[in-house]
Amino acid sequence: MAKIEPAAPSLTLLIKPVSGSCNMRCRYCFYADEGQNRNAALMGRMSSAVLHTLADKALAHTGGICTFAFQGGEPTLAGLDFFRDFSDYTARHSGRVRCAVQTNGYALDEAWAQWFSENRVLVGVSLDGPKELHDRYRLDAAGKGTYARVTAALRMLEKYHVEYNVLTVVSAANVRRARQLYDYFKKNRFRYQQYIECLDPIGEVPGGRDYSLTPARYETFLKTLFDAWYQDMRAGRYVYNRYFENLMMLLDGREPESCSQRGVCSPQWVVEADGSVYPCDFYALDEWKLGNITEDSFADMEARRQALGFIQWSERVPEECAACRWYALCRGGCRRNREPVTRDASGKNRFCSAYRGFLEYAYPRLLEIYHSHYRSPQGR
Repeated sequence: MAKIEPAAPSLTLLIKPVSGSCNMRCRYCFYADEGQNRNAALMGRMSSAVLHTLADKALAHTGGICTFAFQGGEPTLAGLDFFRDFSDYTARHSGRVRCAVQTNGYALDEAWAQWFSENRVLVGVSLDGPKELHDRYRLDAAGKGTYARVTAALRMLEKYHVEYNVLTVVSAANVRRARQLYDYFKKNRFRYQQYIECLDPIGEVPGGRDYSLTPARYETFLKTLFDAWYQDMRAGRYVYNRYFENLMMLLDGREPESCSQRGVCSPQWVVEADGSVYPCDFYALDEWKLGNITEDSFADMEARRQALGFIQWSERVPEECAACRWYALCRGGCRRNREPVTRDASGKNRFCSAYRGFLEYAYPRLLEIYHSHYRSPQGR
């Protein structure tokens, strides 16, 4: 999640306390699709025993900061007592523990907001824009829109001074409304933004769903979004955009925090409700299982990651990419959009033309903003 930058040595875990269970029925949900592509679609609710074992092993594995990021499905379905148990159990390590929750916001109330505030939890809330855009695909179990409940939850977080980010899935519903999105978020003081490319189902030819994101429309989206962001940055009005922020890090010669902009998969730890561990949120599939936290050590599971070659597969760079002027900033993008990826080859990212067109369009102004706002003494 954006804004978490723990000091090394560190460990970050993405935890699914209720597996893919959810109180909403978002039509483009990638994790519901993943569940349908493995033997067990849902793995129940994480027990306190599994949670405690996870905390013990994680904190023993690193001497530094340990970030526990709870996701779903919808993690709040585990119940507030589950999270109170977590904070109580890890209280003696308070200086080393950070907590984040990625939520759809649907069930948040004052008790949740108070717990987030008291425990300094970073909260990511999914919001796809104003009502007519958000309610297109983000529906509840009865098929009704969720905008009113989500925005009410955001205001409640503000009331309790909870730090939060807005996460927006870019889909067919909002990809042609970039300026409307930007102005809407700005008007509502949602200054920390993260835009996520909508994924098509596993195994399908991309572009066949009514929510599918096309490269041409995504290119226009990025350009329009950048124009608005650039105007604000020139005027001294800072707005956090994760993609642009990571481009600034690359221009400064630093490693970006977003794995999709590193050009190679990072060693992630995704922990399902039963303790099963996977190498990536997009690959919580049977063939990529690393082990189980209740039975295996981190060293054993890292050995399994190496044996599977998960990271090594992502290191393959198509010849066209290696020769591209923009590869140093693009880095090939997320592996999930470069399928098929094998031991011998990697496909070109399906949004390649969007990234290339955007960078050609924005590069001079990216450099301008970098030199005026971001350049560090060590920058190149």
